[in-house]
Amino acid sequence: MPTNDELKNIATQVRRDLLRMIHAVNSGHPGGSLGCADLITCLYFSVMEHNPHFTMDGLNEDIFFLSNGHLSAAWYSVLARSGYFPVSELATFRKLGSRLQGHPTPAEHLPGIRIASGSLGQGMSNAIGTATSKKLNKDTHLVFSLHGDGELDEGQIWEAMMYAAAKKVDNLISIVDCNGKQIDGPVEEVMSLGNLHAKFEAFGWKVFEMNGNNIPEVIDMLKIAKANTFKGQPIVILMKTEMGFGVDFMMGTHKWHGVAPNDEQLKTALAQLPETLGDY
Repeated sequence: MPTNDELKNIATQVRRDLLRMIHAVNSGHPGGSLGCADLITCLYFSVMEHNPHFTMDGLNEDIFFLSNGHLSAAWYSVLARSGYFPVSELATFRKLGSRLQGHPTPAEHLPGIRIASGSLGQGMSNAIGTATSKKLNKDTHLVFSLHGDGELDEGQIWEAMMYAAAKKVDNLISIVDCNGKQIDGPVEEVMSLGNLHAKFEAFGWKVFEMNGNNIPEVIDMLKIAKANTFKGQPIVILMKTEMGFGVDFMMGTHKWHGVAPNDEQLKTALAQLPETLGDY
């Protein structure tokens, strides 16, 4: 099991990867990807029981769904670095004929991808369905899903929340990236979500909170969340992150939600993220 320092090194390399991937094609979403790199790294390298020898049914292993699919560059990097496909394939990101499309899709048969997640709001429903299937199959492994706070503007999320609590889907851990920003600006200005903690509790969920850019805290909270599964309630973790985390000029603004760095900006960003595992 990697140490916290080793996980930090992996997450740093993931940040390098995703910035280089997005820069190479002048297209992608660096802000949220940088913010969630720590979480996705911790899930795949420390928390989840998963198998890089990929099968679609995911029986007898934990499953992860990226509902906010525009964070694909971070997920692709973690999948490659954890053995799902060659790291060299990251160089094909968003190119014609690539398996690494801008939003993940199972049509490309990329190991690790089970649903298309270009349309926001659908991932929780997929996660709930998969978690229910695991129970029917007497599979005691868990389902994890990641969502953006701006994504919670979608009504399907709230219907899914009601269903999960009503049907006691308690082998599910959903994580909401609460970076407070979405493509059009601050979440509070676009569509205020109010008190998310109180709302999830009112919908019947067990609620935890954590700093998603603090790896020891992420590991500890995910362990706590796992210890609370199979107790009659779905679980949500409200994860505070900083969009653009790790690159000073990308932090604190929504403007890097979907903008690629130019040559000079990439050089500046990479200087803040030392190469740890070797670039692709």
